[in-house]
Amino acid sequence: MTDAYEPLDCSLHDRIEDLATRRRVVRIRYADGADPLEADDTVADWFVRDGAEFLRTGSGLEIRLDRILEIDGQP
Repeated sequence: MTDAYEPLDCSLHDRIEDLATRRRVVRIRYADGADPLEADDTVADWFVRDGAEFLRTGSGLEIRLDRILEIDGQP
């Protein structure tokens, strides 16, 4: 996995905004090292830090958007 941020398609941004507005628990699968991880949580916010976009869950987990493999059943 590279450290260079790869910008995402606008449709994912729209999906994240929708999920943040609805505040319901969703499953998020994401890459973090060799094995994919999963979190069941709400989408609280998304933000930019050091040129990369991140999602913050209701419990405070921060996931870089280009590392999300699937969110709420959508790749």
